[in-house]
Amino acid sequence: MSSAAGGSIPVVVTGALGRMGAEVIRAVQAAEDCRLVGAVDTTPGTEGQDVGEQLGLGPLDVAVTADLEGCLCACSQAVRDDGRGQGAVMVDFTHPSVVYANTRAAIAYGVHPVIGTTGLSPQQMNDLSDFARKASIGGAVIPNFSVGMVLLQQAAAAAARFYDHAELTELHHNRKADAPSGTCIKTAELMEELGKTFNPEEVEEHESLEGSRGGRRPSGLRLHSLRLPGLVAHQEVMFGAPGETYTLRHDTIDRSAYMPGVLLCVRRVRQLEGLVYGLERLI
Repeated sequence: MSSAAGGSIPVVVTGALGRMGAEVIRAVQAAEDCRLVGAVDTTPGTEGQDVGEQLGLGPLDVAVTADLEGCLCACSQAVRDDGRGQGAVMVDFTHPSVVYANTRAAIAYGVHPVIGTTGLSPQQMNDLSDFARKASIGGAVIPNFSVGMVLLQQAAAAAARFYDHAELTELHHNRKADAPSGTCIKTAELMEELGKTFNPEEVEEHESLEGSRGGRRPSGLRLHSLRLPGLVAHQEVMFGAPGETYTLRHDTIDRSAYMPGVLLCVRRVRQLEGLVYGLERLI
């Protein structure tokens, strides 16, 4: 693996053959200041195959590998890192079951992680944050790369000052493994920064079907998850008050909507001093 040429940012993509990974590779190839140097995926029968050929992009001279640590090690050795602003970047769109280990491995090898996979627990986030700080490696965990979603979250946090009743619904394709989505959790967390309690009980509720009312957070906010083929990623926050409702909604029609946010993170993550959470921290 050769070092990046012309000052371009070397990028490793994990989950390279997945739907989001494929979009990231297309975006990296189209960006003049980025260069694909690694493609990690565990799809059987693809080891050693050119990732571009696998995605219908033509040869890219980057072979698919299932060996994440080997790829990170090779990349770390090939790309000289003189401190902040240098080094390679790993973009991860894999699975909640492996994202913690992937992120920790990237930090250990001095590769800056940009994590789009959701499902990290608060304890795992704390552990990774401490590890990144001690290693002096900048990284970013981004529940949603859409600028429009960031705007929705900011609007929801502002509206939460004026409404005591609110519920959140997120809708995704039926191959998403975790529920509720990290984006929905992040939205709730931003609303909860006020320190108030939502949805005071006015009647003793009873569910004839468990889970009908969604998941209830300690703040009283309720989160609902829908999974259906045909969906991409959608979120709605509905506020209620006597005589009115106020609804915020964001719809992702195509995964290409995330790519400006992904590239923004790739370009800025190497300047960070530790791990940040949320795209709003980088805009």
